[in-house]
Amino acid sequence: MKPVIFGLAGESLSAEESAFFCEAEPAGYILFKRNCGNKAQLRALTDDLRALHGRDDLLIMIDQEGGRVARMQPPVWPALPPAQMFDTLYDHAPSTAMMAARWNARAIAHMLHECGITVDALPLLDVRQAGASDIMGDRTLGAEPMRVAALGRAVIGGLAQGGVVGIVKHMPGHGRASVDSHHHLPTVLANEEALESDLEPFIRLRNAPMGMTAHIIYTAWDAERPASLSPIVIERIIRQRIAFDGLLMSDDLDMKALEGNIPSLAAGVVAAGCDLALNCWARMEDMLGIADALPDISDVSRARLDRAMAGAGRVPDDIPLEALLAERDALLAVMA
Repeated sequence: MKPVIFGLAGESLSAEESAFFCEAEPAGYILFKRNCGNKAQLRALTDDLRALHGRDDLLIMIDQEGGRVARMQPPVWPALPPAQMFDTLYDHAPSTAMMAARWNARAIAHMLHECGITVDALPLLDVRQAGASDIMGDRTLGAEPMRVAALGRAVIGGLAQGGVVGIVKHMPGHGRASVDSHHHLPTVLANEEALESDLEPFIRLRNAPMGMTAHIIYTAWDAERPASLSPIVIERIIRQRIAFDGLLMSDDLDMKALEGNIPSLAAGVVAAGCDLALNCWARMEDMLGIADALPDISDVSRARLDRAMAGAGRVPDDIPLEALLAERDALLAVMA
């Protein structure tokens, strides 16, 4: 098995993809809007991936946050509120906000489980900071670390209740980035004392099954390398200070924050301490290069993968999606 997550080009596997994936045996896959046509098609695609590897617990992930980040979209799937809505409700009724976040996550899990998706890149534990890039904005759960942790815990629990594994992101915190890491490399100049508030939600949820790194330079820790490529940040901050021992994946290697060819970046993030490299865009040339550049997955990383995926596929309560959404909406109505 190779320590990488690959993207897919379309709504079904091509013969070339099937042959390559069978030989390379990646740890998992990530889906995008281009892969999500309708429920029957999406379920057939994920079933084909499982059959290809003979693994019922295969890591098949998606970014289904809600708001402006949702790969499964109307009219096939319902629109979902942005995270900021639960933050706003928390101002009025903290317990109600946590319940609403949990019901919303259960609804997301229902949507994913029905289509054979086992992992969601949610929740964001990035603490929102004034003056930062809007790339986080309404995707975050708030500007107060304990609130972010409380709502994030509700999201992780709701996903798990529906048989879906959550990913805490973006470790060790994206809330201070002044530019969008999809296009530029952010540099955070805050000192270690200030960064403690960014770490707090991740420390509180350090037992989460999966985490994702940030493509950001934190000068207080490593002034030369972004976190995803920094053994210092991964070992000293994520593994030791946060004490996170779950499966750690990089953010997407194709983001412009990183410089270099994709296979070298994949090897770099794994060498730095990420368990898995994330490659989203399904370019066969890049995927072939990554498969050649990466070693086989380490025993430690494989154990983390198996432990994280042990929570996937749980059969959720027999509650219709409409009922889950109604429970959430009744709680959100408190703001009115």
